[in-house]
Amino acid sequence: MKKSIYLIAILALVAVFGFKSSEGEIKTIVVGDDLPSQSVSLMATDDKSYTLVDLKKENGLLVIFSCNTCPFVVGGKDSEGWEGRYNGIFEAATDNKIGMILVNSNAAKRDGGDSMADMKKRAKKSDLKATYVLDAASVVADSFGARTTPHVFLFDEDLALVYAGAIDDNVGKASEVKEHWLKSALTKVGKGERVDPAQTRQKGCSIKRVKIE
Repeated sequence: MKKSIYLIAILALVAVFGFKSSEGEIKTIVVGDDLPSQSVSLMATDDKSYTLVDLKKENGLLVIFSCNTCPFVVGGKDSEGWEGRYNGIFEAATDNKIGMILVNSNAAKRDGGDSMADMKKRAKKSDLKATYVLDAASVVADSFGARTTPHVFLFDEDLALVYAGAIDDNVGKASEVKEHWLKSALTKVGKGERVDPAQTRQKGCSIKRVKIE
């Protein structure tokens, strides 16, 4: 299994410290920053449009940049992938009065598995409980400085970022997770407590933005 996970990691592009978008160089938001792109309207797989704020609940909002095509999300030969944990995360978020949204920003792969039609099929196949939206031109991803699928951003009741990074420490197998960073953060936010750690290193495939000439 370790060999297969290693191969997945080689094939996937992991985070970098700076990158370009149509707006030039962008940087990832940091703990304490406000929720970006609050008024951007995003089409979901249920054929309704939402803004990020529409999905916020009493204690905050969880945003996960995701997709249909990355092995870190959907799994591989010997890796479960993180998508199989999304519904459990949704339940944990709901229990702590926190909204959750999945954002597909793979603008360069709309014809390669990440179209809205593909998203609808994926949402149905995986029985996704969280709202799954299409970020058409990676506008939301750029405003967050989101780098990978998945990349997690958790905001508190005031829509200030309190946790960013990875879901947990084992993409390959849920039963072998030792550090449940995101679920711990959700519980802390639900109780109004400080999140620690507030930052972990995200791991995944690079978000497929349209290349800038």
